[in-house]
Amino acid sequence: MAERLPNEHLPQRPVVLFPDPILRRKAKPVHVVDAAIRALVEDMYRVMDDEEGAGLAAPQVGESLRIFVTGTHERGVPRKAYINPVMVDMGGELESMDEGCLSLPNVRGSVRRPTQVTIRALDIDGNEFTETSSDFAARVWQHEFDHLEGILIIDKMSPIDRLRVRRALKDLKLSVDRID
Repeated sequence: MAERLPNEHLPQRPVVLFPDPILRRKAKPVHVVDAAIRALVEDMYRVMDDEEGAGLAAPQVGESLRIFVTGTHERGVPRKAYINPVMVDMGGELESMDEGCLSLPNVRGSVRRPTQVTIRALDIDGNEFTETSSDFAARVWQHEFDHLEGILIIDKMSPIDRLRVRRALKDLKLSVDRID
């Protein structure tokens, strides 16, 4: 019989979908990295893994806190929590790449981002660290950091891409209205 993980029996948090207002709010800082924050991070890892995401921000699971997690071995992004992250430096060339978002299903578009990023944050034990990346992790950090600022990929897409995804956005709004 497989050993159960501590939170394995708990129901999974749903991914918050656009146009939920929490996705547009600037998230609040974490004041203490305690057991509740560690449990939230574990929940976020579960959701990210189940949804096959490269990263996930706390607002995407209904918590307006400055936390995001990453982790996708296929793309070389380490499994890590970033609490109260700060973008220390963003440089290199601007590169366009197709992005999607768990909170915007069926919406993909080209987003231009700097290729090199240095980030400072607290880890799951409350220790400060700084990392620099010029690979896919840099893009994931920027995408998830945007969530903490209330910014979505649709805000950074080209006007042509925004027109192209209009129908999917309208469908999302209608499906959320039906739930309410």
